[in-house]
This record gives sequence, C-alpha cells and structure tokens, in this order.
Amino acid sequence: MTKENKNESLNPLTINETMPHQINAPSFKGTNINMMAPFVNKHGVTIGDSLYASDNSPLENWTEDTDPAIMAGDEWVHPTNDIGWNTTENRELLESKRKPQAFPFMHPTKDVGSGSD
Repeated sequence: MTKENKNESLNPLTINETMPHQINAPSFKGTNINMMAPFVNKHGVTIGDSLYASDNSPLENWTEDTDPAIMAGDEWVHPTNDIGWNTTENRELLESKRKPQAFPFMHPTKDVGSGSD
C-alpha cells in the first residue's frame, strides 16, 4: 500500500454518525460523541478500519514466543468503531446521552399534558 493509499484508508467510515457497513452498529447521532477515523498504532497496525487484519498485527504473526500482553492497552481499541459498542450496556450508554425527542409533541408555552395522568 502506498503512503497516499494508506492515508485514504484512514478516512472516517461513517455516514451521518452511523456505520452502515456494520449491520448492528449503533448510531452516535445526538450523543455528543464524535466519530473518529481509523488510526495506526505504534506497531503499524490500523485500528478501526473494520478490516480486522493487518500484516503487522501480532495476531497475523503469532508464535509460541509472542507475549499476549503486546496487544493490551488503548492503542488496540478504536473509540467509536469497536465491537464493544454493540453490547446492551454500551447501547444504553449512548441512549442516555441523547436528548429526548419530545419537541414535536410539546407546545412552546403551554403544558398540554398537565393533569392528563
């Protein structure tokens, strides 16, 4: 891969704060969490490109002498393109950051729901 092509692959993989290439990926829209582009860690492995394989990855070059700790730490986890966002707990976290969508049903100066419950 040339340097120019490598930079192109580090562009964000999102459309309107979603990742349409992942069927169950959550939407970050309205959460104030900014989607981030893939990055290359200090081992030369691209993180967050949704390809999950890299020639430089210890997983692709594993031997009996490979220390698993080499793949520990934040440099191996993408902040917004990570499978962990598909868990129930993290989806609930995203939902809690969104503002309620009540505005189409609210009057700007009158509480029309007062006394209805």
